[in-house]
Amino acid sequence: MSTPAALALGALFDSVLQAALRQFFRRAVLEIEPGKSPRTDRPPEIEAIVDPSTLCISWAGTTYMLRMPGHVTFTSHQVRMARAIVAVVGARYRAVLNPELLTERGELFRGPIEDRYVGAFFDERPYAAPGSETGVDRSASIIEMLRVAALSTYENRPISTGVLLLGGAHDPCRPELTPSMARASHMTALSSIKSFYRLADGVRTVFLADVDGRLLDIIDIDRWSRQLCPDAILDVPGAQVYQAHARATLEQRAVCVVLSPSREIKVFAEGAEVFAFHGAAWHLLDLKAKYEVWADAVGNPLLALRLFQTALDLADAREGALFAVLRDQADAVPRLVAPADRLDLCDRSEMPGSGTISRREILHMLEGRTATDLDPSVLFTLASLDGAIVVDGDGNLLAAGAILRHPPVEEPEPGGIIEGARTTAAMTASKFGPVLKVSEDGEITFYDRERVWDI
Repeated sequence: MSTPAALALGALFDSVLQAALRQFFRRAVLEIEPGKSPRTDRPPEIEAIVDPSTLCISWAGTTYMLRMPGHVTFTSHQVRMARAIVAVVGARYRAVLNPELLTERGELFRGPIEDRYVGAFFDERPYAAPGSETGVDRSASIIEMLRVAALSTYENRPISTGVLLLGGAHDPCRPELTPSMARASHMTALSSIKSFYRLADGVRTVFLADVDGRLLDIIDIDRWSRQLCPDAILDVPGAQVYQAHARATLEQRAVCVVLSPSREIKVFAEGAEVFAFHGAAWHLLDLKAKYEVWADAVGNPLLALRLFQTALDLADAREGALFAVLRDQADAVPRLVAPADRLDLCDRSEMPGSGTISRREILHMLEGRTATDLDPSVLFTLASLDGAIVVDGDGNLLAAGAILRHPPVEEPEPGGIIEGARTTAAMTASKFGPVLKVSEDGEITFYDRERVWDI
């Protein structure tokens, strides 16, 4: 390849790599040290990790350095994501340089490259160097199929469906009923049938496919997952409605891909939801690492789990909410919660306007209760009220549906961002303890004096 062509190709893939790193590592700062020589046929590679808060990717003399702010370090999932990005970009780069390879492996260029990153996260083998690659990325193929379904309707209703992609050729729960491979069809081919998606709604039922993407069965995901792992306890929280989907991926390197009723694509693996596609972008959820940070800040494992679980359920239902855990109740409550909203004021004579009927008459039954002794469905309903759920470190309910006090919002600078009322309240409350904010678009944000993470 001539030098100008090599430079042009290098510039193209440089932009692809930078875009991927910025998309999946939004909190990290990307620093680039350009190389002095044009691109070679060597693909990018991740250098040995010395500092856990820094990731370095080298490519023909150029170094792409990702740095996390403060004392934040890269999680194992984030390192794995970086490796997946490097594998896919490297595979495409090699294919462009080698016309024969491009002909043989044209599937590398099917669909958005972001779907390939997600597939390589679970299995890098389809993107390995020539001679060592294995098979086709079936996860990316299923994702592409559901992307098309998300843009379609059936009988004027949005399509929701799902596929459990096994790591082997047989159904481990019913191996004797596995269809003949000569008769089994690939999922992507079957999706052209108009009524195909009606057979599995993605929530209760999903299609079961083998490692090569051939349809094996249609299963009740809850029954199937309990039969496969009857005693399994998930160690990563997830939305209640998708617990079975996570459980079904605990064995066989299975991956479950779901198009939800809200048209969000969810990807489950290794007993947890790992990726979500919404807002026109993929998001690496990293639920386990983020939950551990939240639980450490709350300092009460049972309370932390209950609030985190409820936040996930609310996000899935596209319900907004706010949870505030106060470290110093005596100092924080009077500054954040109006007397009429406080559940800890048992004497109604202490409340202004106590001679009138207010919603306090409805919520009085919550006095003396804790967030952990409420039924999860009751806590879910309370949290969906306008306002915040406020508790102390022991989980005692201090307020429900409370409009938190906060300083007047200053006029932003020209071009500045105007925060919403829920975000402003969350930032104010986080001065007194950890806060979870759930947006109606399904995003969860953790604040603790600053913005810590997003899901």
